[in-house]
Formats: sequence, C-alpha cells, structure tokens
Amino acid sequence: MTDLNRDNLFARPLGKVPKFVFDRSVVDIFPDMIQRSVPGYQTIINHTGELADRFVKGNSHCYDLGCSLGASTLAIRERIDARNATIFAVDNSQAMLDKLETILQSQPAKTETKLVKNDICDIEITNASLVVLNFTLQFVPLDRRSELISSIYKGLNPNGCLIISEKLHFEPQSLNQLLTELHHQFKRDQGYSDLEISQKRDAIDKVLMPETLTMHIQRLKDCGFKSASPWFQCYNFGSLIAIK
Repeated sequence: MTDLNRDNLFARPLGKVPKFVFDRSVVDIFPDMIQRSVPGYQTIINHTGELADRFVKGNSHCYDLGCSLGASTLAIRERIDARNATIFAVDNSQAMLDKLETILQSQPAKTETKLVKNDICDIEITNASLVVLNFTLQFVPLDRRSELISSIYKGLNPNGCLIISEKLHFEPQSLNQLLTELHHQFKRDQGYSDLEISQKRDAIDKVLMPETLTMHIQRLKDCGFKSASPWFQCYNFGSLIAIK
C-alpha cells in the first residue's frame, strides 16, 4: 500500500478538528481507514455476500444504501451473478461514486449495477429481496431513522432481508467504556497513534450517533419486521439481520 492510500487524515495536530465528511480527501484512503478502524469489518462484508446468496431472488432488486466504494455491492454481486437481479448502489458522495464506477468497470460482471447519487432517506425501495445498511444508519439523523426503516420494510418482498451493521452504544456506561477502550486498543494495534484516535473521535462526535442494540431491534419490530437479531459482534461494532 502506498502512502497515498494509507489513512493519515488525522496524523498531524489539526487544532480545531473539522467534522468528518465523506469528501474527496477520504476516497483513496477509505479502504485502509475502515479496515483499520472497524474490528470484524471484512467478516461482515464476506457474510453480506453469503446472506445475498441465500436471500436474493431472480429478477429482484438489491440496495446497498450508503455504498461508499462498494465493498458490500461487490460482495453481493459476486454471489448473485447469474440471477438477473439489479443492484442499486446509493450514496450522497459523488467522489465515492466516481471511484466506485472505476472499480466496477475494472471488474466486469453480468449483474446490472446502477449507481445512484442521492440521500438514502429519499430513495424509493421496490421489489427488494435484500437491503444493506453497512455502517450507514449511524450517520442518519435520529429523527429520520424510523422513517427510513419503514420505507425499506415497505419495499422489501416477503421474506426479504435487511442487514444493518453499526457502531453500538452499550449500557451501563462502564460496559460502554470498556468496549470503547478495547476498540481504541484495536486501532493502536493497527498502527494508529493516540493523536489520530483522539482527533478522529472529535471529528465524528455528533456526526456518527450510535444507538443500543435494544433500540435497533425495537425499531425494526415497530416497523413490521417479523424477526430481527444480531448475528455478529466484535467489541462495540455489530451487525443485525431482519426478515420481512
């Protein structure tokens, strides 16, 4: 990996740390950033593909909401390439979508993949057998999350699957603090300095807003999902699956 592709975004003192945004400065370093920041990330991506293999039906739609550089899209596409399904990869960052288009062109596949620049809360979900929110819902304003999940539920076909992967908050605070400290140690082990960890924490404060597992499950059930359960957790990161 070249220095251009390594996450050094917070390596020098920034004084007043700006709020984190998915702009062009993040695009090239994003794969390194998320691999070194989210414990279990590759496991979640791999199993997103496995779940796609189980749930995606022929002639249906898949949605990767907040697709960034398309890790979930690519994992899904690899497992459903002969089913005549369509993947909609949605993001509000044009820089991310431009890079993803280049990636997709370098890896041809039979499955049609449509890139959509839009706020995920404004997307109409239709004929869906799979919807993925991998580390996306945590950036959606709290007062819009139920509306988004309801929209997804409405657009899913019967027995359709929703995957939600998130940073989680835990109670009591002592447990949350322990898991936070374990996460920070994970980041140190990946080569991040204490300065980088501190400045990144300041940058995402009130931008990334985690909720408890109980809150996620209750919202899913309130929106109509017949079953909802966590299937993966590492420290304060986890993934849930919900079935219509």
